[in-house]
Amino acid sequence: MSMIKEFKEFAMRGNVVDLAVGIVIGAAFGKIVSSLVGDVIMPPLGLLIGGVDFSNLEIALKAAADGAPAVALRYGAFIQSIFDFAIVAFAIFIVVKAINKLKRKKDEAPAAPPAPPRQEVLLSEIRDLLKAR
Repeated sequence: MSMIKEFKEFAMRGNVVDLAVGIVIGAAFGKIVSSLVGDVIMPPLGLLIGGVDFSNLEIALKAAADGAPAVALRYGAFIQSIFDFAIVAFAIFIVVKAINKLKRKKDEAPAAPPAPPRQEVLLSEIRDLLKAR
């Protein structure tokens, strides 16, 4: 039973739960970016360079024969992945930059000066009483 208890404590720690949430959100964000690149950015780009669909670009090394699939270098899919990566990296850069900007504003806010220690307050009061005499 102690092994199950240890696993439960491990799995329910804040860092593990935060990591799981981050992975799920990251996967969803990856799908959105892949759709953005594949469905929005690449078609006009392919049209600009002569109607080329990047995902279908390949160099055939060996043609399909006798039920064996063709062997090809699919460099178009690689180009697509590079665009995906560049857009994800840029989007994350913008998010991190915005977070850092917010942190700097928070850090730059002047903090209230700390209250003087009780001894100094008492000494100030004694000084003021002595001056008043």
